[in-house]
Amino acid sequence: MDNNKKMKVLFIEDEVNIAFIYARAFEENNFSVINAYTGEEGLIMAKNEKPDFILLDVMLPGMNGLDVLKELKSVPSTMNIPVILLTNLSDDTTIKEGFAREAAGYIIKSFHSTKQIIEEVKSILKIP
Repeated sequence: MDNNKKMKVLFIEDEVNIAFIYARAFEENNFSVINAYTGEEGLIMAKNEKPDFILLDVMLPGMNGLDVLKELKSVPSTMNIPVILLTNLSDDTTIKEGFAREAAGYIIKSFHSTKQIIEEVKSILKIP
């Protein structure tokens, strides 16, 4: 990948204030950010925008994040996009389900600062 090209991240997060905070933090760290506020909108944007990776909340109105993840991994145009679940759900069942559906990582929002989340994403995706 060209070192001058910003990696494009798609945030699928229904809470606008949280989406704004994370978007700003990632933009300050040289990422290009696209936001979707529902699972359905996220699926459309993933197919149209071809992000380098997706940060996906689990608790979404309508289609939840685990169902979005299952759909993303079942479609050839999005199946190879790494998806990191970024949620406050910390129960083992949800975490196991996320990895069973091929999540690249699982980050619990309330356990990490924004800076730590960016570092965790870089670590999961092996971004220098």
